[in-house]
Amino acid sequence: MLTTQALAAPDPPAGNADVPAAPAATSPAPPPDAARAGAAAAPGATDATREDGQRQFRYQVTIDAPAPLVALIEGHVALVRWQSFEDMTRTLFDRIAREAVTESNQAAASLGWFSAHTDIVVDTSSSPVAVTLRVDTGPPTRIANVALDVTGPATTDAPVGTAAIRALRADWLLPTGETFTQANWDAAKSGAVERLSRNGYPAVTIAHSEAYVDPDAQTADLTLALASGPLFHFGDIKVVGLQRYPAWIVENFSTLKPGERYDATRLDEVVRRVAATGYFSSVHATIDTDPATADASPITVQVLEAPTRTVEFGVGYSTDTQFRANANYRNVDIDGNGLQFTADMRLEQLLQSGSLMLVWPPGSSHWVNSAQAQIERTDIENLVTQTAVVGARRTMVDQRDNWAYGAAMYFDDERPEGAPSDISHALYVDAVRTWRRTDELVAPTRGYNVQLQAGGGIPGASTRGFGRVIAQWAWWHPINRDWEWTARAEGGAVLAPSRDGIPSALLFRTGGDTTVRGYAYQSLGVKSGDAIVPGRYYAVASTEVTRWFSPLWGIATFVDAGNAADELHDLAPVAVGAGFGVRLRTPIGPFRIDVAYGDLSHSVRLHMSVGLSF
Repeated sequence: MLTTQALAAPDPPAGNADVPAAPAATSPAPPPDAARAGAAAAPGATDATREDGQRQFRYQVTIDAPAPLVALIEGHVALVRWQSFEDMTRTLFDRIAREAVTESNQAAASLGWFSAHTDIVVDTSSSPVAVTLRVDTGPPTRIANVALDVTGPATTDAPVGTAAIRALRADWLLPTGETFTQANWDAAKSGAVERLSRNGYPAVTIAHSEAYVDPDAQTADLTLALASGPLFHFGDIKVVGLQRYPAWIVENFSTLKPGERYDATRLDEVVRRVAATGYFSSVHATIDTDPATADASPITVQVLEAPTRTVEFGVGYSTDTQFRANANYRNVDIDGNGLQFTADMRLEQLLQSGSLMLVWPPGSSHWVNSAQAQIERTDIENLVTQTAVVGARRTMVDQRDNWAYGAAMYFDDERPEGAPSDISHALYVDAVRTWRRTDELVAPTRGYNVQLQAGGGIPGASTRGFGRVIAQWAWWHPINRDWEWTARAEGGAVLAPSRDGIPSALLFRTGGDTTVRGYAYQSLGVKSGDAIVPGRYYAVASTEVTRWFSPLWGIATFVDAGNAADELHDLAPVAVGAGFGVRLRTPIGPFRIDVAYGDLSHSVRLHMSVGLSF
């Protein structure tokens, strides 16, 4: 038995900006002349004889190391990667076995183990030869000190620059006590640069970076100095790639003003807005980061026009409305000026609908006008409703500070099982004000949203006159890097002596995937005969804590509460649902898979949902 004891990888020199990286994953195959350089056959060689008289050497490697390091060794250490090499000789094996010691220690160092020791044990009594590569990692290297400095105009630009500096320090990815790895160090540096770049200083550069690792003490001292460059401001928009549409179609979806402070999040929102129109299959926006243009940096929006007509078919499943089939036809340019037409049909077990919609591109005032006609039938909780709606709406393109208002004519036929039917109509006008104060619109992690709605059925044009108000609030708070707390509350009221004569779509039921989990979809409301019908009041509240195990997924626990009723005092008893679920971050918002128990329903239900409620 042959044992080879190796020393740890050499210490990084003081002041080194980077630590040793793992060996390259694309090590070349051994050259034929090196493979033939051996002499006599060795124990453990096979009976196969090469042209030069040497016998082929066969061996099999077992790795004894922590799981993350095993994967790295398998991809980077030549001794492991070449064990199936047909022309292997004992001479070549001895060479790469010696090199494996350094390669394994370097792999360990790239994961934060700078005091690692590697043993290679070769048992020639077996066939193929048994090789054990054992790595004693020692304790991981921890961050002892962090010096994060910013120079340049950002240090005196109050409050923009000083706030951006505070934010990048608060969000620094490698605080003291964390395990040091090269990958984490690179991510922390790029994260700090991105934070300052996105908050007004896109010309920021790294002036100096240093990772000083002491393998004996298992500590690392980090130094990063950023040069902020000047504060940038938006200039004029230039649209590139247009063939069919005029430039104003893109420009009017932007609410950025020349001279406004550069904010990457604001620019991202313009890109998302334009991409969602259906006019383009690709939208990309950049600014000129030359410091000479900082006072009015031109915005270049690169677009690729999409086909004007699309037809889509799909099938799916929702834990609210169950199995679904849908068909959609869309023409985004029926008049040569960007007027959009959409026809949509949905067939679900609990809901069937068809709709036609016209949407005009925004004018210079940044408002989008639309008109819609829809018919819908539902059969939920022993209540069958048939509703037809024709209306028009006007909405601002700015999603953070948004106004919308409209008018629609509702025709409604409500048929509860075991109770009298109700046929009604209403000319309903409303206004909606939304404030979004979150870091991201699609998948926020901090901040809040507030939405207020007010409207009413016009007397004389409705079965009965009524008022209607709804308030919604949602809040996101990062407890630390791994834990997040979210909360929401909403409620609504229809102001009328009774619910009779008011279209069911303008009344309230609750329960389901996005309201009170642990209860069936719209199962909380007013008991009428054998059915649950909508009432004049509703209230819902929820609190949720999520533990993120990676940037993409986490596990949440939550409590929901709510009800709907015809009188305020009938909102009690409140239905409570509690449970846990998986959270996935996706480009269209958080995807949730939840299991919840309802205290009034005495049942456990599965819920799935994606995106934000409002």
